[in-house]
Amino acid sequence: MVSRDGSRPASAEQRLKELGIQLPTPPEPFGIYAEAVQAGNLLFLTGMLPTHGRGAKFIGRVGAELDVEAGHKAARVAALNALAVARQHLGSLDKVRRVIRLGVAVATSGDVREHPKVADGASELLQEVFGKDRNPSRLVYGVASLPLGTPVELEVILEVS
Repeated sequence: MVSRDGSRPASAEQRLKELGIQLPTPPEPFGIYAEAVQAGNLLFLTGMLPTHGRGAKFIGRVGAELDVEAGHKAARVAALNALAVARQHLGSLDKVRRVIRLGVAVATSGDVREHPKVADGASELLQEVFGKDRNPSRLVYGVASLPLGTPVELEVILEVS
């Protein structure tokens, strides 16, 4: 990953500044679980939702109450929350060596076929921050419902130093 001028490697924290992205306050748990668990050099994040504070920022199913574009935006918000949790746990996103896995559950009306376009909302943000060379493997699937009525839930696994 290089900075915009191409002269030096840009850290994840530098990229956030360059992109004008301010991470939200990490979401509080909605149940009994840890938001991040580190095992060796892997950091597993709990299911990340498109929330702000204690509520859902997006509610509905893609193809019913929401269109694909709204689902895409919801996935980006969930990814911002994931980065906020990772930063809180690690102290800095510069400790992320690679995004290993991105799982994206999309709540749909059942006849939606554009799950990848929804998931790209999260993938694009991770690529902007960490670089294309750190793109994760990805699994995208449709479900009938998700916690709080949100349209997406992310599973994120990071390799950290």
